[in-house]
Amino acid sequence: MTSDVLAPSRDAPPRARAWVTLGFLAMLQFLIAVDVTVVNIALPSIGREFDVGPRELTWVVVGYTITGGGVLMLGGRLGDVLGRRRLLLVGTALFGAASLLAGLAPSFSLLVAARLLQGVGEALALPAAMATIVMLFPEGPRRSLALGVWAAVASTGLVVGFALSGVITELLGWRWVFLVSVPFALVVIGAAVVLVSPGRPETRAPLDLPGATLLTAAPLLFVLGVVEISESGGTPWIGPAALVGAALAAVLFVVVERRAPAPLIPLRLLRQPVRSQANLGTALLSAALSTSFLLLTFHLQQRVGLSPLEAGLALLPLAVGLIGAATVAPRLLARWGVRATVLAGIGSTALGMVAIAVPAASGAGTLAVVPAMLLLAVGMGFGLVGLQYAAVSGATEADAGVASGVQRAADQLGGASGVALYIGVGFGPAASGVDPFVVSAALAVIGLVAAGLVAATIVVPTVTLSRTGTRATPSGSP
Repeated sequence: MTSDVLAPSRDAPPRARAWVTLGFLAMLQFLIAVDVTVVNIALPSIGREFDVGPRELTWVVVGYTITGGGVLMLGGRLGDVLGRRRLLLVGTALFGAASLLAGLAPSFSLLVAARLLQGVGEALALPAAMATIVMLFPEGPRRSLALGVWAAVASTGLVVGFALSGVITELLGWRWVFLVSVPFALVVIGAAVVLVSPGRPETRAPLDLPGATLLTAAPLLFVLGVVEISESGGTPWIGPAALVGAALAAVLFVVVERRAPAPLIPLRLLRQPVRSQANLGTALLSAALSTSFLLLTFHLQQRVGLSPLEAGLALLPLAVGLIGAATVAPRLLARWGVRATVLAGIGSTALGMVAIAVPAASGAGTLAVVPAMLLLAVGMGFGLVGLQYAAVSGATEADAGVASGVQRAADQLGGASGVALYIGVGFGPAASGVDPFVVSAALAVIGLVAAGLVAATIVVPTVTLSRTGTRATPSGSP
């Protein structure tokens, strides 16, 4: 069996080349992590240019995360079928081209289309990059260190995204939020061509293209339905028809997965109570967290009146708090257990939603939402890290990657669906007369209560830390 390992080199030892390759692949991880948060501060500026409101702007966020989550599992399978380097190149090239299209988009609809393509590029490139790293570093301390670097880069990207978005939007304009990714994508492509050997496909298993299509179509139709129903005017039948289509796509996905020779998501994984509970809890928690980041952005810029640069800097307590919480979470898992840690995260997130709604409704300034940022950071750090652990609990070497991928997809798809539902209803005509921030936050809290009820049933073995400790980072997509 061959894999995409580094080609031999006379002028550099394989170990050194492995770390150099990790550095360039980490650049891709950094770009994608930045892209998750960098767009949030730019949303009000995008809305002003294209004359669209918060409901429509949710497409800029959820379009990326839905296609990223829906195609993610297929991306991992394609790496085995077509070769990891080939898929890494294709995914990175698509991500870069879509970034260029987003930055030059003359209309809002074309911008949304570019974001959809960015998500597909991420879903193709990241699994291939991750698999390449695993194959480059043998199991043991070197692989642990390499994955620690990978996780640290992701956390740093989230932090930089908050600050960088404000700087770029303020000084260069929102389009450069996307254009800045293009030259870095080209660097990653060049490095992959030089450093990663072509390798050969490891398997010829059939691809579950119908499953990937349905997994992406269901949340896309759900978002379309919510946005259309929350609109005043327009074609009245589109919204209900889209919601019916979303439900039908979800049912058909289960049918297809049962019959597929190589299912995208083996249903046996979903029959295991702990993993099902963890994935459902992940989706509900991510729905609230993703909503909270948009509410904070809209409040700071539209109600407090901060500039994009000021808003980006104002969100730094959230980003820094997230790194701290993600660092502490593994130790709490060992001390408190998974259930208590996850419940603490969910409870902190619920308090954070309240801490957003009250200042927004009262017209309070920037300092009033700092407690909300810290509570949300704790919620994301404790909750998602704990749910990640539960989602892969008891996984074998054969299904660990699939279990982790399913949890990641639940994270992204849950976050996208939550933003569409909570923001769509909160800022829609059905909630007229009530502060939209309060409505959106209240809906998120209801979802978090459901997440808490699910998490309360999770039972997993006690977490054991290694002598050097365990480092984790939430995979959530703000």
